[in-house]
Formats: sequence, structure tokens, C-alpha cells
Amino acid sequence: MSGVARAPRGWLLMLAIGLIALNMRGPLVAVAPVIAQLEDDLGFTPVELGFLTGIPVLCFALAAPLASLAGRKLGPEFAITLTLLGVLFGVVVRSAGGGALVMLGTVILGVAITIGNIVVPLIIRRDFTPARQGAAMGTYTAALNIGSFLTSMVSAPLADLLGWRPAIAASGLFAVAAAAVWVIAVGRRAFIPAAIPAADPRRPGKLTSRWITAALTFGFAGQAFSYYGVTAWLPSLLSDELGMSPAAAGAGSSLFQILAIVGGLGVPLAARFASTTAVGLALGLLWLTVPVGLLLAPELWWLWCSFGGIAQGGGITLIFLAIIRLARDQASAARMSAVVQGTGYSFGAVAPTLLGYVHGTTGAWTGPLLMILCSVAAFILGTSLSLRRVPKPH
Repeated sequence: MSGVARAPRGWLLMLAIGLIALNMRGPLVAVAPVIAQLEDDLGFTPVELGFLTGIPVLCFALAAPLASLAGRKLGPEFAITLTLLGVLFGVVVRSAGGGALVMLGTVILGVAITIGNIVVPLIIRRDFTPARQGAAMGTYTAALNIGSFLTSMVSAPLADLLGWRPAIAASGLFAVAAAAVWVIAVGRRAFIPAAIPAADPRRPGKLTSRWITAALTFGFAGQAFSYYGVTAWLPSLLSDELGMSPAAAGAGSSLFQILAIVGGLGVPLAARFASTTAVGLALGLLWLTVPVGLLLAPELWWLWCSFGGIAQGGGITLIFLAIIRLARDQASAARMSAVVQGTGYSFGAVAPTLLGYVHGTTGAWTGPLLMILCSVAAFILGTSLSLRRVPKPH
């Protein structure tokens, strides 16, 4: 298939990928700003609320093999259609009833988004030229964070105006917009299952040996643990260490999320002028400033949050780029993506609970920050071992 650079509707496919990405995180974070209203209305306990917020990441981990199978057997176009329909259905179910439906809708959302997590890189690998894969992946990861940011910003005001149910249902508009553009971009293929050809074991191709996959998985596990750990506990740390109000701490931690856009868009540009290994090491050093900076100079939190935001947005972009450039064919890319994401998100899922336990046991943030330091070291080691095999685009 010819690359998107030569396709008459290449710009439309890029737009569709950006709109799809808005659905990959936005509907999941819609609950956080209205958690107090949801607790009062449905009578959720703190444990149930913690489980509710952890369901999506658990789905990312546990449903990854199913998502990979769906992508291979149904084809990327039809799988993305299922993703968007699943997101819309999950949003409606989550906002339609009591506590059981909130949980069920969140599970549906998690599984649907897991399919998208696996399949979008396959589309980028197949339909974009190597020179434009970086731009497409940067657009995708930047839009992930834009979706989270927009949803976080509007959910609370909407809840105050209309109630929490319409507020969390509003994120379904992302799915409607993405589905409309997706159908225009790919036509009837959006509704026709078409299996990806099986990998040919005799076919020569790029290195996808088990140790490279293991190294990339190790790096993504470090990335996911660091990201979900910092996301969960940064506002509390800022409140405890610097006496910031909850509102100020929440607004401050938003730097960590919004500056991921810079990392997502900046990594493909940097990779044009430097090796992927050098870019990975630079991101690792930026990541290190978060635990080290908050330990040694917490008053400069805004600087460390900014560096960390760039690092986390760039890190996921770089790892996904490595997957699509190292895999020898679409089937191999689907399996590799499932292994890397499934294992990595498993570590991300336990990070908030584990860090919270260590903080609660010690009464300080030193232990959790040292654990983040170790997970960042895993990111640096894993990416250093695997990224040196990534070919330069041409």
C-alpha cells in the first residue's frame, strides 16, 4: 500500500488518528473531577472509588492479548470502528444508572480503548511512509494528552451546571466526531472485517528477537510505573511538602500532563537529527529530574513537573515508534505491541497502590520517590538496550 504522503486523503487519515486519540484517555479521566459528587450520589466507599479509577489500566494490561487478536483477525479498520462504538457505548452505560452500571461502563471503556491502543500503531506502520510515521505517532500521543486535558477542564463545570451524569457522558462526543471522520477517511473498510496476513517465519526482516522485545517491555514497564505513580500522587505530595491547597496542587500537577504534548511532538523532530538511543537517554535524564528534584529541591516543583511532562509524553511516543519500526510485518507488530503494552500496563496498574502503601507505612514521600527513581532507571536501561536497533527513517 502506498504511503500516506502520496495518498490523496493522507491529511484526513492524520486528522482521524488525532480524533481517535482524544477517545483513548479523555473519557477515562472524566470521572476524577466529579468523584466527590459520584461518591455522594452512589455511596461508593474509598476502596470502590480506587478500584473504579484503576479499572482502565487493569484492562490495558489484561485485555491486551484479546485486543491484539481482534486487530489481527478483524483488521485495523474494523477494530477501530469497534473501539469507537465501544467507547460510546461504555460512556452511555457508565452515566445511565447506579454503581454497578458505572463499573460495567468503565470496564467496557477499558476494553474498547485497549483495542485502540494496540491497533492505532498498526495503522500508522502500514499507511504512513517511514519519514512520516514519527509525525503521525507524535500527533497521536499529543492528542492523548489533549483529550485528557480538555476533559479534565470541562467535566467539573459541566457537573456543576448539569450534574455528574451529563458531565461524564459528554466525552462521548469525541467518539461521535472520530467515528464520522474515520468512516470518511477509510470508507467501507470501516465496516468489513479483514484479517491481517499471518507472519511468515521464513521472511527476512528487521530484528524482532525476544531479547529486544524483552528490553522494550522492561523500558515501557518503567515508563508506565513512573507515569501512573506520579499522576496518582503528585497533588498529594505537593500539598504535604509545600503546603499547597488541593486546588493549587491539582492545577500545578496539570503541568505534568499538558507538557506531554511537547514531548509527543518533539521526539519525532529530535529523532531526525539524533539517534533514537540519544533521544531515549535525553528523555531518561528529563524523567530523572522528577524524583531527584522533588527529593532535593521540591520548591522547584514547577520545573521538575515540566521536565517530567515532556519526558512522559516523549517516552511513550518513542517506544511506540520502536515497535512499528522493529517489527518485520503487521502480525509481528500486533504481537509485539500486545506484549509490551500488556506487561507495561500491569506495572502501571500497581503503581498507585504500591506507592500509596509505602507512603502510608513510612509517613514520608522519600520511599515513593526512590521507587520512581528505580522505575525511571528501568526505562533508561530498557530503552538503551532496544532503541539502538531502531532503523533511521528514510
